[in-house]
Amino acid sequence: MPERQGRTSARRGTAAAGALAALLLATASAPILPAALNRLTSIAHAIRSGAAQPGWKGGAIPYSWGGGHGERPGPSLGTCRGYRGAVRPCPATRTLGLDCSGLARWVYHLAYGRDVLGPGNTDDHVRRLTRVPAAKARPGDLVFYGTVSKRRIKTHHVGVYIGQGKMINALGTGTEVRIDPVTRVKGFAGYFRYP
Repeated sequence: MPERQGRTSARRGTAAAGALAALLLATASAPILPAALNRLTSIAHAIRSGAAQPGWKGGAIPYSWGGGHGERPGPSLGTCRGYRGAVRPCPATRTLGLDCSGLARWVYHLAYGRDVLGPGNTDDHVRRLTRVPAAKARPGDLVFYGTVSKRRIKTHHVGVYIGQGKMINALGTGTEVRIDPVTRVKGFAGYFRYP
Protein backbone atom coordinates (compact mmCIF):
# COMPACT_ATOMS: atom_id res chain seq x y z
CA MET A 1 0.00 0.00 0.00
CA PRO A 2 2.65 2.61 0.85
CA GLU A 3 4.27 1.99 -2.56
CA ARG A 4 0.92 2.66 -4.30
CA GLN A 5 0.37 5.88 -2.31
CA GLY A 6 3.88 6.97 -3.20
CA ARG A 7 3.16 6.50 -6.93
CA THR A 8 -0.15 8.37 -6.62
CA SER A 9 1.53 11.25 -4.78
CA ALA A 10 4.28 11.35 -7.38
CA ARG A 11 1.68 11.42 -10.18
CA ARG A 12 -0.22 14.23 -8.45
CA GLY A 13 3.02 16.16 -7.97
CA THR A 14 3.97 15.68 -11.62
CA ALA A 15 0.48 16.69 -12.77
CA ALA A 16 0.51 19.78 -10.53
CA ALA A 17 3.98 20.76 -11.77
CA GLY A 18 2.82 20.27 -15.37
CA ALA A 19 -0.28 22.41 -14.80
CA LEU A 20 1.80 25.12 -13.15
CA ALA A 21 4.31 25.08 -16.01
CA ALA A 22 1.49 25.35 -18.57
CA LEU A 23 -0.05 28.26 -16.65
CA LEU A 24 3.29 30.08 -16.41
CA LEU A 25 4.00 29.49 -20.09
CA ALA A 26 0.54 30.75 -21.09
CA THR A 27 0.78 33.90 -19.01
CA ALA A 28 4.38 34.56 -20.01
CA SER A 29 3.51 34.38 -23.71
CA ALA A 30 0.32 36.46 -23.39
CA PRO A 31 0.90 39.90 -24.87
CA ILE A 32 0.77 42.77 -22.42
CA LEU A 33 -1.36 45.42 -24.07
CA PRO A 34 -0.74 49.11 -23.57
CA ALA A 35 -3.31 50.65 -21.23
CA ALA A 36 -4.84 52.71 -24.06
CA LEU A 37 -5.62 49.58 -26.10
CA ASN A 38 -7.18 47.83 -23.10
CA ARG A 39 -9.23 50.96 -22.45
CA LEU A 40 -10.35 51.11 -26.10
CA THR A 41 -11.76 47.59 -26.07
CA SER A 42 -13.36 48.06 -22.64
CA ILE A 43 -15.13 51.19 -23.86
CA ALA A 44 -16.17 49.55 -27.14
CA HIS A 45 -17.64 46.58 -25.23
CA ALA A 46 -19.45 48.91 -22.80
CA ILE A 47 -20.98 50.87 -25.68
CA ARG A 48 -22.04 47.67 -27.43
CA SER A 49 -23.66 46.36 -24.26
CA GLY A 50 -25.66 49.58 -23.85
CA ALA A 51 -23.88 50.95 -20.78
CA ALA A 52 -24.32 54.66 -20.13
CA GLN A 53 -21.43 56.79 -21.39
CA PRO A 54 -20.78 60.53 -21.43
CA GLY A 55 -23.30 61.80 -23.97
CA TRP A 56 -25.48 58.65 -23.83
CA LYS A 57 -28.00 57.66 -21.13
CA GLY A 58 -27.62 53.98 -21.92
CA GLY A 59 -29.31 51.38 -24.07
CA ALA A 60 -28.56 49.90 -27.47
CA ILE A 61 -27.21 52.46 -29.95
CA PRO A 62 -28.74 52.28 -33.42
CA TYR A 63 -26.88 52.85 -36.66
CA SER A 64 -27.55 56.29 -38.12
CA TRP A 65 -25.96 57.36 -41.43
CA GLY A 66 -23.71 60.29 -40.48
CA GLY A 67 -24.36 59.77 -36.75
CA GLY A 68 -21.50 60.64 -34.42
CA HIS A 69 -20.23 63.52 -36.53
CA GLY A 70 -21.64 66.39 -34.53
CA GLU A 71 -19.53 69.09 -32.96
CA ARG A 72 -18.61 66.63 -30.19
CA PRO A 73 -18.02 62.88 -30.60
CA GLY A 74 -20.91 60.65 -29.57
CA PRO A 75 -24.39 59.70 -30.76
CA SER A 76 -26.13 62.34 -32.84
CA LEU A 77 -28.80 62.65 -35.49
CA GLY A 78 -27.48 61.62 -38.86
CA THR A 79 -27.93 62.97 -42.36
CA CYS A 80 -29.58 61.66 -45.50
CA ARG A 81 -27.02 63.34 -47.76
CA GLY A 82 -25.20 60.57 -49.64
CA TYR A 83 -27.41 57.85 -48.09
CA ARG A 84 -27.76 54.75 -50.31
CA GLY A 85 -29.16 52.28 -47.79
CA ALA A 86 -31.95 49.81 -48.45
CA VAL A 87 -34.28 51.23 -45.77
CA ARG A 88 -36.48 53.90 -47.39
CA PRO A 89 -37.15 56.66 -46.70
CA CYS A 90 -33.80 57.45 -45.09
CA PRO A 91 -34.31 57.37 -41.28
CA ALA A 92 -31.00 59.04 -40.32
CA THR A 93 -32.33 62.57 -39.67
CA ARG A 94 -34.65 61.21 -36.97
CA THR A 95 -32.37 58.47 -35.56
CA LEU A 96 -30.03 59.36 -32.70
CA GLY A 97 -27.09 57.02 -33.18
CA LEU A 98 -23.73 56.37 -34.79
CA ASP A 99 -22.34 55.31 -38.12
CA CYS A 100 -19.14 53.23 -38.27
CA SER A 101 -16.67 56.13 -38.21
CA GLY A 102 -18.79 57.96 -35.62
CA LEU A 103 -18.45 54.91 -33.35
CA ALA A 104 -14.66 54.73 -33.85
CA ARG A 105 -14.35 58.47 -33.23
CA TRP A 106 -16.38 58.26 -29.98
CA VAL A 107 -14.53 55.20 -28.63
CA TYR A 108 -11.16 56.86 -29.24
CA HIS A 109 -12.38 60.16 -27.77
CA LEU A 110 -13.51 58.41 -24.57
CA ALA A 111 -10.25 56.42 -24.33
CA TYR A 112 -7.84 59.30 -24.97
CA GLY A 113 -9.84 62.13 -23.41
CA ARG A 114 -9.78 64.18 -26.60
CA ASP A 115 -11.01 63.93 -30.19
CA VAL A 116 -7.91 62.21 -31.62
CA LEU A 117 -9.64 60.98 -34.81
CA GLY A 118 -11.43 64.27 -35.37
CA PRO A 119 -14.42 64.91 -37.58
CA GLY A 120 -14.71 63.35 -40.99
CA ASN A 121 -15.33 59.97 -42.50
CA THR A 122 -13.32 56.74 -42.66
CA ASP A 123 -10.99 58.21 -45.31
CA ASP A 124 -10.13 61.11 -43.00
CA HIS A 125 -9.62 58.83 -40.00
CA VAL A 126 -7.33 56.31 -41.72
CA ARG A 127 -5.01 59.16 -42.74
CA ARG A 128 -4.38 59.89 -39.03
CA LEU A 129 -3.34 56.31 -38.25
CA THR A 130 -0.44 53.92 -38.89
CA ARG A 131 -0.91 50.60 -40.71
CA VAL A 132 -0.17 47.50 -38.62
CA PRO A 133 0.64 44.08 -40.14
CA ALA A 134 -2.20 41.61 -39.53
CA ALA A 135 0.13 39.40 -37.46
CA LYS A 136 0.74 42.34 -35.09
CA ALA A 137 -2.87 43.55 -34.84
CA ARG A 138 -3.99 44.05 -31.24
CA PRO A 139 -7.38 44.61 -29.63
CA GLY A 140 -8.13 48.32 -29.85
CA ASP A 141 -6.70 48.75 -33.33
CA LEU A 142 -9.10 49.85 -36.05
CA VAL A 143 -9.91 47.58 -38.98
CA PHE A 144 -10.72 49.36 -42.26
CA TYR A 145 -12.39 48.22 -45.46
CA GLY A 146 -11.89 49.59 -48.95
CA THR A 147 -8.65 50.71 -50.59
CA VAL A 148 -5.75 52.19 -48.64
CA SER A 149 -2.58 52.70 -50.66
CA LYS A 150 -0.02 55.44 -51.23
CA ARG A 151 -1.91 56.53 -54.33
CA ARG A 152 -5.50 56.07 -53.25
CA ILE A 153 -7.62 56.07 -50.12
CA LYS A 154 -11.25 55.10 -50.59
CA THR A 155 -12.65 53.33 -47.54
CA HIS A 156 -16.22 52.37 -46.76
CA HIS A 157 -16.22 50.84 -43.26
CA VAL A 158 -14.31 50.73 -39.97
CA GLY A 159 -14.64 48.66 -36.80
CA VAL A 160 -12.82 48.43 -33.46
CA TYR A 161 -10.81 45.20 -33.45
CA ILE A 162 -11.40 43.19 -30.25
CA GLY A 163 -9.23 40.16 -31.03
CA GLN A 164 -9.95 36.61 -32.17
CA GLY A 165 -10.97 37.83 -35.63
CA LYS A 166 -13.84 39.99 -34.32
CA MET A 167 -14.73 43.67 -34.23
CA ILE A 168 -17.29 45.95 -32.64
CA ASN A 169 -18.92 48.08 -35.31
CA ALA A 170 -21.95 50.00 -36.49
CA LEU A 171 -22.71 47.99 -39.62
CA GLY A 172 -25.65 49.65 -41.32
CA THR A 173 -29.17 51.05 -41.16
CA GLY A 174 -31.48 48.75 -39.23
CA THR A 175 -28.70 47.44 -36.96
CA GLU A 176 -27.27 48.46 -33.60
CA VAL A 177 -23.64 48.63 -32.47
CA ARG A 178 -22.62 44.98 -32.40
CA ILE A 179 -19.90 42.34 -32.68
CA ASP A 180 -19.13 40.86 -36.10
CA PRO A 181 -16.30 38.76 -37.53
CA VAL A 182 -13.81 40.95 -39.41
CA THR A 183 -14.73 38.86 -42.47
CA ARG A 184 -18.35 40.13 -42.32
CA VAL A 185 -17.54 43.14 -44.51
CA LYS A 186 -15.97 42.84 -47.96
CA GLY A 187 -12.85 44.70 -49.00
CA PHE A 188 -10.55 44.25 -45.99
CA ALA A 189 -7.92 47.04 -46.18
CA GLY A 190 -5.97 46.33 -43.00
CA TYR A 191 -5.45 47.13 -39.34
CA PHE A 192 -4.46 50.62 -38.23
CA ARG A 193 -3.29 52.08 -34.92
CA TYR A 194 -3.32 55.54 -33.40
CA PRO A 195 0.26 56.70 -33.26
